[in-house]
Amino acid sequence: MSELKTGDLAPTFKLPADGGGTIDLADLRGQIVVLYLYPKDDTPGCTTQALDFTAASAAFRDAGAVIIGLSKDSVKRHDNFKAKHGLEVSLVSDPEAEVIEAYGSWVLKKLYGREYMGIDRSTFLIDREGRLVRIWHKVKVKGHVEEVLEAVRALG
Repeated sequence: MSELKTGDLAPTFKLPADGGGTIDLADLRGQIVVLYLYPKDDTPGCTTQALDFTAASAAFRDAGAVIIGLSKDSVKRHDNFKAKHGLEVSLVSDPEAEVIEAYGSWVLKKLYGREYMGIDRSTFLIDREGRLVRIWHKVKVKGHVEEVLEAVRALG
């Protein structure tokens, strides 16, 4: 599959979500969607990122955007993660990494000389028509949410 670029239609998905429901990207047409992919619930960087998105969730809502976090973690793990940290973002589960692969975020990683496949921390800004308008790969958590919010506000 070729790498996604701005202007492409966002790959669709229908995934199980925290709280026992499902989220279907097609149902969100007409809204701005911030889809962030992250490695693992309840790890330091991922917790900070989720807390940062939660802290800014009202500003994103006011700007017309919904925030969805996606990882391979189970719905049960997502529920525990949300309850433990008081998170106000929707979390979806992609245990087979099919959606993660479709977004180009299932990548070869290296840690202490060991190679393994894992999730590239990345964020995708999807406009009201379902097109990708911004893509961030290899996200650094600090300051990222503010940058995404600025991009959402620029969509108007």
